[in-house]
Parts: sequence; C-alpha cells; structure tokens
Amino acid sequence: MSKKRSYSDPCGVARALDLVGERWALLVVRDLLLGPKRFTDLRASLPGIGPDVLAQRLRELEEAGLVSRETLAPPAASRVYRLTPRGAALEPVILELGRWGSQAPFPADHGELSPDSLALALKTTFSPAAAGELALTVALDVDGQPFAVRVVGGQLALARGEAKDPDLRIAGDTAALTRVLWHGQTLDDAARTESIVIAGRRRDAARFLRTFAIPANAESI
Repeated sequence: MSKKRSYSDPCGVARALDLVGERWALLVVRDLLLGPKRFTDLRASLPGIGPDVLAQRLRELEEAGLVSRETLAPPAASRVYRLTPRGAALEPVILELGRWGSQAPFPADHGELSPDSLALALKTTFSPAAAGELALTVALDVDGQPFAVRVVGGQLALARGEAKDPDLRIAGDTAALTRVLWHGQTLDDAARTESIVIAGRRRDAARFLRTFAIPANAESI
C-alpha cells in the first residue's frame, strides 16, 4: 500500500480527506460518477493531470475501496475503472461542492467544460419546479459522447451511454450547449447556426433545457 500523509484527526471530515483530499482525487471520482472509464478516457477528461499522478490516484482510491478495476466483456475487452458503492456514495457531496463552487469566480485561464462536467452541471442545476409534470427521455450527445437523460415526476436521471427509445435527441459541443443552457442564447439561434442539432419536437427541447437554471448567486457555469 502506498504511503500517504494523514491528518491523524478522528473527525469524520478529516478521515474523509485522508481518503479523497489529495490533489485530483475528487476530480477522478467526479469523472467516474456517470459510469466506468478507461485510463485514456480519464486522461482526456483531466488534461492537467500527468499519467503517473493519475495512476497513483487510481491506486490510492482502489486501496481505499472507492474504485475498482474490471475488464469489459468482448468485443471491447478494455480495462476500465468503476466506482464501488462506497465511491458512488460521494455523488451528493460532489454535486453540493459543484453548487457551492459555482459562486466562485472562474480561473483566469479556464477552458471549456468537459462532456462529463457539463452532464454533472445538469444535475446541479436541475429544477424540479421548472420540470413540473414533464416526462421525457432525451438522448444527449455532447462532443460525440452519449448521455441518457430522463425527466419524470420532477426527478432527473442521467447516465453515460445511449438512451433507450428517446423522445428527443439533442447534439452539440459543450460551448454551444452552455450558451443555450446558462448564457442566454436562444435555442432557435443555436439551431439556425447548427451549433445544436435537434431531432424531435423543438418545443420539447426548449422545455427540457429550461429545467436547468444557474443557482442563485452563482458566478456562471
């Protein structure tokens, strides 16, 4: 087992930070919340992390019982990393951190959101009141990465992968989707320039996108 520093503090917060307080650890967990990923996929979604550091964080998270490794069945036969139930239990913590962090200013040299980060931002900004009685299954394509989104009964379910029998398909890159979701661009303008492509009823797409709102006092997303 790798040697890690500890706060040597019996408080639950300190013990949690002993497990996920190292730099990049929570972001690795964040990027596995929506489903398993290969090492190369994690590198792509975390461009600032080096391969040695990523390997070390994955090893530490595995030793802590938060991440497991498995090999997918053929024909993929790829080795992937997946959150264990204990690791997945960090989701509400990470979502609340996202809501809280949205009130902080952007770093000066920030880039675009990754597809997974945008998908998680949907979770942090979803408004049950705005959703109302909406019942819709959406196949969301973000930069070529598929997500299955279901809104029903004022609840949101979202996972990486293809949606089964979707009512609607929406495709775009993270920049285009961010402009429509949170920066005031109209869906008609985005569709007109083909930065967002919709297959299905436009009014359903508009209502779906209106269920996501920037939290009060947020800087932006």
